[in-house]
Amino acid sequence: MGAVSVLFLIPLLWMISAASKLEKDVMTYPIQWIPPEWNIIENFKAVRLAKVPFSLFYWNSVKLAFIMMVATLIFSSMAAYSLTKLQYKGRSFMFALLLSFMIIPQEATLVPRYLLLKWLHLYNTHAGLILMGMFSIYFTFLLRQFMMGIHNEFIEAAKIDGAGHFTIYWKIMLPLCKPILATVGIIKFIWSWNDYQGPLIFLIKQNLYTIPLGVQLFRNDYADNYAVLMMASLAAIIPLLIIFIVLQKQVIKGIALGGVKG
Repeated sequence: MGAVSVLFLIPLLWMISAASKLEKDVMTYPIQWIPPEWNIIENFKAVRLAKVPFSLFYWNSVKLAFIMMVATLIFSSMAAYSLTKLQYKGRSFMFALLLSFMIIPQEATLVPRYLLLKWLHLYNTHAGLILMGMFSIYFTFLLRQFMMGIHNEFIEAAKIDGAGHFTIYWKIMLPLCKPILATVGIIKFIWSWNDYQGPLIFLIKQNLYTIPLGVQLFRNDYADNYAVLMMASLAAIIPLLIIFIVLQKQVIKGIALGGVKG
């Protein structure tokens, strides 16, 4: 598995190597993994001073990913609590209905979502993207699987003390779900950051673009300069690399505790 992992890392290592080179050294054969002449600073300056406003795209991506992550944590955890700890008629049917929606690919709902956002006057706005990304059936399922392992005695004891459902959810369930909440938050942030289809379809104004669309614009301007293009691509994924490297234990632990593989 370690050897296979190295194979998967080769494209990333080549990107880092190319981003550190002079343009004339990028396509040399055989590959020079260690640049003969380092050009990191100049390539980074070219990205920072380019016509493409990378800093604005960074801010847009951070804002959208953070808001959608927080909203998903709140709404999906509330839905999971309802599907596991509340007793009401039709609960199992509701859960089965939610799961059935997972088989519908996102591409099949592009036109209905487009029409809905136009009707709500949210097309070409960040609010429209946030509205579509603030709830996730997959993460609701993941949180439900985790909450099923929490004993009902905690809830019964809280009810005896006079706590209502919101107090139980906020002060008992969420603290007990910290591992899976960390996993959901990290994965949702990464998915939102990497989302290309949503901003491409539902955003028109360039000042609203996110990092994936910004990299595409950068590619159009620097198609013949691989060193600068690789530096822009590297800059786009650095936040995700840092988040995953620092918090990978929480991701793995949360998925294992949630009982879901993959």
